[in-house]
Amino acid sequence: MGAVNGKDFINRLNQLNNEIWFDGVRIQGKVSEHPAFKGLIQTKASLYDLQHDSNLKEQMLFLSPQTKELVGISYLQPKTKEDLIKRRTMIEHWARHTGGMVGRSPDYLNTVLMSFASSANLLIGKDNCFPKNIQALYERAREKDLSFTHTFITPQVNRSQTYFECSEEPISAKVIDRNEEGIVIKGARLLATQGGLTDEVLVFHAPRLFFEMDEAFAFSIPSNTKGLKFICRESFIGGESIFDHPLSSQYEEMDSIVVFDHVLVPWDRVFFYDNVEAARSFLSKSSFSPFAIHQVVTRQIVKTEFILGIAELLIETLNISDYQHIQEKLSEIIIGLETMKALLEKSENDAKLDECGYMRPSIIPLQVASNVFPKIYPRFSEIIQLIGASGMVTLPTEKAFHSTIRGDLDQYLQGATKTAENRIKIFRLAWDLTMSSFGTRQTQYERYFFGDPVRLSSSLYEDYPKEKYVKIINTFLDLKEKQ
Repeated sequence: MGAVNGKDFINRLNQLNNEIWFDGVRIQGKVSEHPAFKGLIQTKASLYDLQHDSNLKEQMLFLSPQTKELVGISYLQPKTKEDLIKRRTMIEHWARHTGGMVGRSPDYLNTVLMSFASSANLLIGKDNCFPKNIQALYERAREKDLSFTHTFITPQVNRSQTYFECSEEPISAKVIDRNEEGIVIKGARLLATQGGLTDEVLVFHAPRLFFEMDEAFAFSIPSNTKGLKFICRESFIGGESIFDHPLSSQYEEMDSIVVFDHVLVPWDRVFFYDNVEAARSFLSKSSFSPFAIHQVVTRQIVKTEFILGIAELLIETLNISDYQHIQEKLSEIIIGLETMKALLEKSENDAKLDECGYMRPSIIPLQVASNVFPKIYPRFSEIIQLIGASGMVTLPTEKAFHSTIRGDLDQYLQGATKTAENRIKIFRLAWDLTMSSFGTRQTQYERYFFGDPVRLSSSLYEDYPKEKYVKIINTFLDLKEKQ
């Protein structure tokens, strides 16, 4: 089959008839036509179509080693640094198509699957572990160009480090039975972005200190599996008009709670179960973090370029580039952008073959980038707001420009270098990015993309090779070891 196009993706999604609940009502009919989802689904379809663009095809697809059909480069297991750059180039094309606004574009979970398969050997010989199932899923996803969501966070009932659930009915998803057919899951998980809008859902655990045995599992199942439901939050789409809501109308990624109501996971879909050590260590020891963060940082760089373009266009529209405080603010964005680019390139330059023979990006620069971006992204949003000032809240709609007050708008809302209509288009884009419900979700999303920023800092501190710097000071001071 190989790489699909947009039409194939939409048809397959509609046929799944996934159990999706929105505003207390189960979605009936074609999900691609529902107002809360159709904008994003059309956007994802355009990404799949981009794979077949004659000008980009060689940068988007490669020959499958299994079927010799063309498949997505996001599935490529890199063996060289050149392969890493191929992957990055493909990711950039998809990210630029959406301004970096779609955090769960298909290449993210494709990358995660690729990293799991590239490290599946870590599970060989371990109790209740099935590394062949990971490899089989990866190959099936690559050859059919399947789409995925994932869920790995437990419900926020009690965030104490020592909390153990003791309710009669499971709250966090747990294994409640093991039989000849597979494991049975009951409970819930957060936070499935695009939940119900993909072919499958990948389920695993974020690394944490304490695991209960019945929570120590990982698997992937079709999104229409019996007993599986997706409960959506409120939509952040402001409206269908691209003029009025240029980002949310196209890129709003629904988030959902995933509920498992006695869901049977067949044995050939299970990666591991009842194995606390695997649940605790597989993500940290595998190539998951290097490859996943490599994809994310690539997208975040493109997103920062998009933000810089908006900021500069606001400045040109208002003719305020001579003000030093404006120059200082734009320099903050430029510094952030160039810092992220440098860290990404360093991760590729310092890449090394891992124990399984795959070229891993260096994790330390990527960890630094994943600590930097959650701090600078909210500031970038603030800078846009400060540049736009009161102009961010006096924004007429598209319909107003097609009414009898058009003359007033043309006269009083023009910019120094732009017509009123173009000025409002620019400002509405800036508003949708930074002040709409879509925009504020973007800020929160980037803050917590890889989890609690404090824990990210702790991980960087623990992983960073500090010993050689301590040795330099010990030598400088001629310090002796304490007897």
